[in-house]
Amino acid sequence: MPAVPVRTAPSAVLDSPAGGALSLVFTTLPALLRLTCGLFGAVVALSVRTAPVQVALLLPAVAVLTAWSLSYATRALRGGVTPALVAGDVAITTAACLLIPRLVAPEVLPGEGSWIAVLASTTVINTQATAPARWSIPAGLLVTAGYATGAHAAGNPREASAHAATLLVQTACTAMMTGVMRHRIGRADRAFAAHQRLSREALVARTARESERRQNRDLHDTVLGTLTMVGQGAVSGPSAALRRRCAADLRTLTALADARALPGDGPVSLDDRLRTVRERLPDLPVTVDLAPCALPAAVVDAVAESVYAALSNVVRHAPGATAALRLRRDAGGVAVEVVDDGPGFDPAAVPPHRYGLRESVRGRMVAVGGSARVESAPGTGTRIRLEWPGVG
Repeated sequence: MPAVPVRTAPSAVLDSPAGGALSLVFTTLPALLRLTCGLFGAVVALSVRTAPVQVALLLPAVAVLTAWSLSYATRALRGGVTPALVAGDVAITTAACLLIPRLVAPEVLPGEGSWIAVLASTTVINTQATAPARWSIPAGLLVTAGYATGAHAAGNPREASAHAATLLVQTACTAMMTGVMRHRIGRADRAFAAHQRLSREALVARTARESERRQNRDLHDTVLGTLTMVGQGAVSGPSAALRRRCAADLRTLTALADARALPGDGPVSLDDRLRTVRERLPDLPVTVDLAPCALPAAVVDAVAESVYAALSNVVRHAPGATAALRLRRDAGGVAVEVVDDGPGFDPAAVPPHRYGLRESVRGRMVAVGGSARVESAPGTGTRIRLEWPGVG
């Protein structure tokens, strides 16, 4: 007789939290109910042994019932309610019902209060809670028929019909209740699974967009920046600096083609990385004032490349200007400033399609939880301040 599979807690929580919780409830409660009923039934059965109760049959029956109740509870709590447990419970209960004339004293049989009446009720309720309706309902009918037959044989047709009706109601109500619960919980788990799937798809899409934006920023700051410099006439004739820059651009393209892995999150020296950025632009006069600072690798990468983009803008748009690079750290975070004495510009007048400040500087900083602020006006130079608040 197949029973509803019971999942272990970790898998249930991850795959179907509502169904897993229901399975745990419908494992724990039947186990405790069967154990309580078995022990209670044993005490009651042994306390009333008047004729025609056959003590020679009663004692083995009570021993079997007690042993079965302990085994049922232990196995259910350890591995869930299996088909074997459900089938065994129904078989033992039905057999006990058929033996009512030899196991229950006539004076305690009426009123649906005998220990076998309680045993039968417990079994039909547990069966509906732990097995599919196609098996649990016939099992409930079998226990009901067994009780009615045993009570009739004991000479009490009124008790037979009364408790049989009670067992039928218990079977129907418990089956409907568990059916509704399983249906509702199944819907909840399907909704949860759909939400998880949509969340994963959104994460994949967001990661793909961020990867595309990161590649676009790298191309903008290297190859496109170099081509812009050449196109604007910033380089005249053979130039060792241009050759070095082209070689660096080529390395960037190779890294993008190889889909290199993202950097780890271990601490990296930001001031050392900024000195490396300074060396990538040897023709730009830059004064540096860098306080020692170590940050996660991803943050250092974002800050350094944002600084490189800002200094490259000075080379492209402010020929002959000088720049200053400063790094400061305090309890509230870390700040990097790139200041130049070039002609300046109006940030509000930058067309929306321009990629430099929007993605190469602001986009990078936002991606790691930081920010970028640009202060400039015609004739006053430019100040770009990068901030990351994650330093404790």
